[in-house]
Amino acid sequence: MDENESLSHTKWDCEYHVVFIPKCRRKVLYGQLRRNLGEVFRRLAAQRACRIEEGHLMSDHVHMMIAIPPKYSVSQVVGYIKGKSAIPVARVYGERKRNVVGQHFWARGYFLSTAVIREYIRNQEKEDERMDQLKLDY
Repeated sequence: MDENESLSHTKWDCEYHVVFIPKCRRKVLYGQLRRNLGEVFRRLAAQRACRIEEGHLMSDHVHMMIAIPPKYSVSQVVGYIKGKSAIPVARVYGERKRNVVGQHFWARGYFLSTAVIREYIRNQEKEDERMDQLKLDY
């Protein structure tokens, strides 16, 4: 955010680095699901007056930097996004794969950091590829 946001009596700039994973860390976020989830997350965040500043969908986890107004708790917003995003996942992929069930798609909990690390999010995929390459070398 370049400037602070404002509510009727509040100026704010609350950005959080949030990471959460699918249940059992299934590597299901690629392909069509990956393309659709970004838009789903943005739409759901907007319904809570939040904005996803930056994000990256990895094969087995989600990174996002999200601006949340102080009138909402982080747990409310993350719970809302995880819960409501599981519904389209179940509709689209639940019929094809038996293990994808709406209310059980995301694992419980999440990682949260108030120190926003834009560069970390941008370079996460490269770092994962590098780590995978190191595993192949052994």
